[in-house]
Amino acid sequence: MACVKDFEDYAYKYLPKSALDYYISGSNDEQTVNDNIKAFKRYKIRPRILRDVSNIDTSTTILGYKISFPVCIAPTAMHGLAHDEREIGTCKGAFRAGTAYTLSTIANSSIEEIAESNPNALKFYQLYIFKKDKSVTEELVRRAEEAGYKALFLTVDSPFFGKRIADEKNNFKTPAHLKMANFESLKGYSRDGVSKNSGSGSGLGEYSRRLFSSSVTWQDVIWLKNFTKLPLVLKGILTAEEARKAVEIGVSAIVVSNHGGRQLDGVPASIDALREVVKAVQGSNVEVYLDGGVRLGTDVFKAIALGAKAVFIGRPALFGLAYDGAAGVEKLLNILKEEFNTSMALAGCRNVRELQTEESLVVHESYYSRL
Repeated sequence: MACVKDFEDYAYKYLPKSALDYYISGSNDEQTVNDNIKAFKRYKIRPRILRDVSNIDTSTTILGYKISFPVCIAPTAMHGLAHDEREIGTCKGAFRAGTAYTLSTIANSSIEEIAESNPNALKFYQLYIFKKDKSVTEELVRRAEEAGYKALFLTVDSPFFGKRIADEKNNFKTPAHLKMANFESLKGYSRDGVSKNSGSGSGLGEYSRRLFSSSVTWQDVIWLKNFTKLPLVLKGILTAEEARKAVEIGVSAIVVSNHGGRQLDGVPASIDALREVVKAVQGSNVEVYLDGGVRLGTDVFKAIALGAKAVFIGRPALFGLAYDGAAGVEKLLNILKEEFNTSMALAGCRNVRELQTEESLVVHESYYSRL
């Protein structure tokens, strides 16, 4: 295995079709999921030369916690479809590579299982706000706090489940041996909702529509921020207007994200939306992250140079998990780290701070058409 594409090729070859389609598919005709990757190629690196790059430091911080390089694991659902180690293996691989892991609410390993199996890992927890009342959300938040998670990532781009044609064609449902681990003790929230469906679409889509609120507003964000002891990160912001509102409320960070192209199709690629959001939060303490389309160390380099504090990867981590459990995730992350290290050296940057402050280090390709 020499690059992320090798892990992806392995997953394409060995994962069951329904699991692979669930992981890789986007919504509608998949404009955004495809553009997320293609868009990185539209940005060019303008390297600095004749600098001493004999000692490269790829480390940085996220929410005050040190990580070995600016790549973390994004929340993705149901890792048990990829490997028997489930989310436990993904978290372990991230820890061994020196970075952070974000657990999805829709996971096959529970908040507590992850914490008990990876007590020293840097862990974040992703959640939605649930229907009916806030008691379920409150319980999940308290469980995450008590288990030692360091931040909450609230997904804000999913009032409804995106139309995922591949899942509908596959009549997607989870295998009988997998559970919705965070809901096992909650009446009405068990795995039955996702292991069965009406026969006309995705079981997970039906399950999500039944559980997650479509009436979440900024008032709910304020409520959650006041309720939790943890830093609050909003995942799914693509515009300056929404970024400024997040700053006003006082969130700790924003993830520039289009949900991996799985929600509203036709929105900008994450890397294209990044600069707009970064400019909108200038002068505040709000950190900006990015997910979507990262496949290479040069992709990481470009995102950091354009203002992201860190990037998060979803599908690549699943490909690594499918290949060899925790060891596969660790190997994939270390490949990305080495690629990022090489990119820094060849561009004349000795540390992440230099990468973040060097003017016009990365530009859109249109820069050259204006010369």
